[in-house]
Amino acid sequence: MAASVLNDVIERARRRSFVGRRDELRAFDDALDGRSPRRVLFVHGPGGIGKTTLLLEMFARARAAGRAPVLLDGREIDPSPEGFHRAVPRSGDDRGAVLLVDSFEHLGALDSWLRREFIPALPANGLVVLAGREPPSPTWRVDAGWRQVVAVQRIDHLGESDSADLLARAGVAEPGRQRLQALGRGHPLTLALLADVARSGTVPATLAEVPDLISALLESLLRDAPSEAHMIGLATCAQAWLTTEDLLRKTVGADAADVWGWLRRRPFVHCRPGGLTPHDLTREVLEAEFERRSPDRYRSLHRIIHDHVVAGIRATIGLDRQLLAQQLAYLHRRSPLTESYLDLRRQGSAAVVPARPEEYGPVVSLIEQGEGRVSAALAERWFADEPDGLNVVRTEEGVVAFAYRIFLPCGSPMEEQDPVVRAILRYIDLTAPTRPGERVDIGRFWAGVRDFQRDKYALLAGTVTSIMTWCTEPVAWSFVVTVDPEYWGPFFDYLGFRPLVEVAVAGRSHTAYGMDWRRFPVEVWLDLMNEREHQGGTGPPPDSALRPQPLSRAAFGDAVRSALPHLNRPDRLAGSPLVGSALGADATEIRGNVLTAIARLAGEPKGDRLRAVLNRTFVHAAPNQEAAAEVLGLPFSTYRRHLGRAVEQVTELLWAMEIGTAGTGGNEQDLSAD
Repeated sequence: MAASVLNDVIERARRRSFVGRRDELRAFDDALDGRSPRRVLFVHGPGGIGKTTLLLEMFARARAAGRAPVLLDGREIDPSPEGFHRAVPRSGDDRGAVLLVDSFEHLGALDSWLRREFIPALPANGLVVLAGREPPSPTWRVDAGWRQVVAVQRIDHLGESDSADLLARAGVAEPGRQRLQALGRGHPLTLALLADVARSGTVPATLAEVPDLISALLESLLRDAPSEAHMIGLATCAQAWLTTEDLLRKTVGADAADVWGWLRRRPFVHCRPGGLTPHDLTREVLEAEFERRSPDRYRSLHRIIHDHVVAGIRATIGLDRQLLAQQLAYLHRRSPLTESYLDLRRQGSAAVVPARPEEYGPVVSLIEQGEGRVSAALAERWFADEPDGLNVVRTEEGVVAFAYRIFLPCGSPMEEQDPVVRAILRYIDLTAPTRPGERVDIGRFWAGVRDFQRDKYALLAGTVTSIMTWCTEPVAWSFVVTVDPEYWGPFFDYLGFRPLVEVAVAGRSHTAYGMDWRRFPVEVWLDLMNEREHQGGTGPPPDSALRPQPLSRAAFGDAVRSALPHLNRPDRLAGSPLVGSALGADATEIRGNVLTAIARLAGEPKGDRLRAVLNRTFVHAAPNQEAAAEVLGLPFSTYRRHLGRAVEQVTELLWAMEIGTAGTGGNEQDLSAD
């Protein structure tokens, strides 16, 4: 009996630690034994996914079957026909050569030659396995002849049981195995490296705690990034839920098309209907490295993505808008409900869409199961009066979650008959009443079929409808009502919403978390959320960030009339009650928005004349009103009548800015013609 050599010991240890890949090995065994017509097997997948380990197992199986396999590394072969011939020894095996080629992506220049000359010249019972990061070129699968003998297999991440098995065979004790399994996310190289770390006595809570491991994984992921733009593209892909070419234009500029094509070809990136997304582990590794390597650039990139998504939400409608709202929610991966949202994302995409009339009944039944008959009756009456507020999440199982929003005032008697809504409106009246033209938004009912308000799809429905509303609808107050504040309280605290109203419905407590947007505008809130997306954080907005209590309509009109004569006196304008309103935080912003409103008068009936009156009275002011009337060529009584009308109209335009029903902006050059 021949003496065992060290290589035999190594091979036995390697095979004892091998797990998974049953389908790939079954295909190889069938081809090896002649049970299958396949003679060329393509195995492809991202770096570290276990292609080399699989080839070593195939090599051992071929040798155990009495064959003489040859294992080559594409990185060590000159990519020319001569170089390949030199690397492949002549086979004396009458049953046909077994040729295993690893890192085939380095031999792309030989692809056509191998297909046309080398492989066709092999014995008919030979077997070739080509393993690389990229799938084979289409020619291998399009040609009718090759289709009969070629099989293509994508190597994916290990399942939960195989991951646990790998860690157990690597000597990881049970207490730490589950945590490492969650960190490794089925990636064999990561699991092996984590097992090595764990054997030293350390079980990390995050990948960021093991920078050496991240460096090893990055070497595999980033080996072929051709430029800095491609690196930024990877960082974009790591941060965004879905990466589109439009987004890349914001982050890499003119290189967007090239970077998009390169990302799409990466084996660790999946192409979905809405864009590109990396595997979860790849995302986590890239994020940890980019944040560690260049925290300032990481934050800047995050802000670009954040602003791109918010702008998209405001510029689109329908399914596109709700998809972008999901992307914004995904940026909040450090919120108290991170794992619930990430679990949902791993299950695949789901849309939040308007409900159909036939779905109202099942939603009412779901509310009755979770909140009782009285709440269900209230919901049924709300749906009859204001049906447009109901959105649902549908899967192949039907409606799995819903969210219902109300905008008030709506004229429905339910405003007074629903005890929760009635309590919210009374709270507003007592603390900071709404003003003419302002609305209140209430997320009144929401839940999922499996775990009511703790359901992952309920989180999706509630989050998406809230984001779309808060980013696009001008509202003075927003409230979200929950019957489970123990679970949702930390999340609303993260959002900066406070528990403002508590009321019982048929003995069941309802808590309404609210925000007065007039004191903490959506734009400022989005800035706060952008910071919390990075660092976490919780609690209501700081008092220093809050605007003053909103002016009543009458007080606002008085403030406008008082400010007009001081448009060219910043020192006096700085003391206006308008400072701190939606018109601006200082005298410069107040002046700019007043001038914008005056310029907009040109679009009103007789607006040019009214605009000219205000311009000559307050902007490019004449010495007095009599002189202004003379410059304008108007009788003084006519001038005074026009001035009163002009002040009324510009006040209305400014009020629309104050309550959010008109945009701010514009510039002063519109006035220069007067």
